[in-house]
Amino acid sequence: MEELKSSIKSFRDLDAWKLGRIIRNQVYEIVKKLPDFEKYNLGSQLRRAAISITANIAEGYGRFHYQENIQFLRISRGSVNEILDHLITCLDQGYIGQEFFDELETRINKEIQIIDGLIRSLRNKQKSK
Repeated sequence: MEELKSSIKSFRDLDAWKLGRIIRNQVYEIVKKLPDFEKYNLGSQLRRAAISITANIAEGYGRFHYQENIQFLRISRGSVNEILDHLITCLDQGYIGQEFFDELETRINKEIQIIDGLIRSLRNKQKSK
């Protein structure tokens, strides 16, 4: 456990942040391909939610208290779910294909699992103090 702790020197070392970055970049690619009339509505919501994933992981990492970090992780998890809902809209409207949706949904589900694991780990550390 101490080895793992010493390997995390920045929020950029967290798997949740790394995968969130991949999801964010994929979302940005989708937004570029949206019809013009969707770029300022759906596109804007997608971009904000995608930025929120990594930004909240980073902000939580920078907090001193476990509970604050956990709260930022919960916000990040909410943004991941928001993206999934917007992607379902993109799929329903034919803006993305089923194969691409499935690939991104798999990443999103993995991101939720990783964030949930971080939350559990922080709760356990908090209880042991």
